[in-house]
Amino acid sequence: MTKQKTEFTPETEKYFDSLNKEIQKNYEIAEKARSKGLDSADKVEVSLALTMAAKVVKLVATVYPQIDRKEVIDRILELEKKYGALDSSVSFKIAEEVAQQKYCKFEDDLEAIDAGIRIGFAYSTLGVVSSPIEGYTGIKTGKTQNGKTYFKAFFSGPIRSAGTTATCVVLILIDYLRQLFGYAKYDPVEKRFMIIMRG
Repeated sequence: MTKQKTEFTPETEKYFDSLNKEIQKNYEIAEKARSKGLDSADKVEVSLALTMAAKVVKLVATVYPQIDRKEVIDRILELEKKYGALDSSVSFKIAEEVAQQKYCKFEDDLEAIDAGIRIGFAYSTLGVVSSPIEGYTGIKTGKTQNGKTYFKAFFSGPIRSAGTTATCVVLILIDYLRQLFGYAKYDPVEKRFMIIMRG
């Protein structure tokens, strides 16, 4: 089956062209305003994204600017061709590759894994909600009773914007990366449970 190319009427093309020109004009105005140094940042943080893959990358780039690379966007598109758009395999594979620092470097392995979690989570949520940058707030490490290192994942209120399915998938993603990088399982014991309950 061959894909039919979408054809626009001259009026539709004119409409999209005018939208694009106005968007560019607004970005230029915003950049000039930010360059005055009156805001917390001197540039517009959110750049224009025309595909979902670009939205995913540019969303996570608000936390990790070094990830804003064309090869990451291209890799997501390539994975979509292999596994299918919106398939969880895309989330897991791009998370794995970012965590392995294939596209850019991070301060340490834990930061790279954090970036991987965020980009995989952003893909699961279509790059349109705050969950990957504000709902999932990060990972830390703890020690098991045997002195092995395990992950502690942290979440906050904006996680609700992800919805139940994506929130569950990110937990599986975190555990997948935990195993991939050789971290131990959390070993809950009654003493720890009592400390948590007492606050």
